[in-house]
Amino acid sequence: MKDSACVEFLQWCLPKLRLRWKGFRKVRGQVCKRINRRMKELELVDYKNYQEHLSIHKEEWAVLDSMCRITISRFYRDRSVFDAISAEILPALGREVERGGGAEIRCWSAGCGSGEEPYTLQIVWNLRIAHEMHRDTVFRVVATDPDSRLLDRAQKGKYGASAVKDLPAELLRNAFTEVGSVYAIRDAFAENIAFMKQDIREESPEGCFHLVLCRNLVFTYFEEALQVDILENMYEKIVPGGYFIVGAHEMLPRETTNLVPLSGIPCIYRKSRS
Repeated sequence: MKDSACVEFLQWCLPKLRLRWKGFRKVRGQVCKRINRRMKELELVDYKNYQEHLSIHKEEWAVLDSMCRITISRFYRDRSVFDAISAEILPALGREVERGGGAEIRCWSAGCGSGEEPYTLQIVWNLRIAHEMHRDTVFRVVATDPDSRLLDRAQKGKYGASAVKDLPAELLRNAFTEVGSVYAIRDAFAENIAFMKQDIREESPEGCFHLVLCRNLVFTYFEEALQVDILENMYEKIVPGGYFIVGAHEMLPRETTNLVPLSGIPCIYRKSRS
């Protein structure tokens, strides 16, 4: 199937899913391969036939939606962001929680995929931050994603070399057991992660969070009106003074008066205390 035919199909169907073509332009190959496989399964010869199939079989839209999920991820993705999390954000949160007499820091990793992001957070906390705390502050991560297959992989905690290539050597050495070409996360770094099947367009985890990460998902692939709705919901989930992190190349859809960019790293925001 020609790329131009798939592009035309995506430009037709994405708005109906409240997604935007702009976000898919560079990664369309991944989606087109999935759609082509699906059409072969259904014995459909071209995209026009698939459009007709969608008009008759409404349940197929959910299948198409699942094929439009981009699953590119790795540990310590965007080094400058995780360096800031390690050097500034987590230590600051730890000190604030201790001063306030709290017992735990809560983090939400939205669109966690195969678990690379939530595990990276736990690795950084355990190996770089925890020993600096004066009390046994618990660092908990709630990790959500709508894809059961990816969540199953996340819970197994086993990865190939390409997934861990950006992880600093000392973190890789202490957080994983290497067996052949497989890197298995050590149990200590999985203890306080709760993986949950959730679609951020429909639901969110209970409670509030000191740190929320929503990277390379909402503000890349979703239409702007949906971005605004989700941002308002996520904003309410952040405690006053808490942090909100989007993708390194993402921008919020509009001015958000109580989310202030962290100096030097525009994809990291802090919620005002007032």
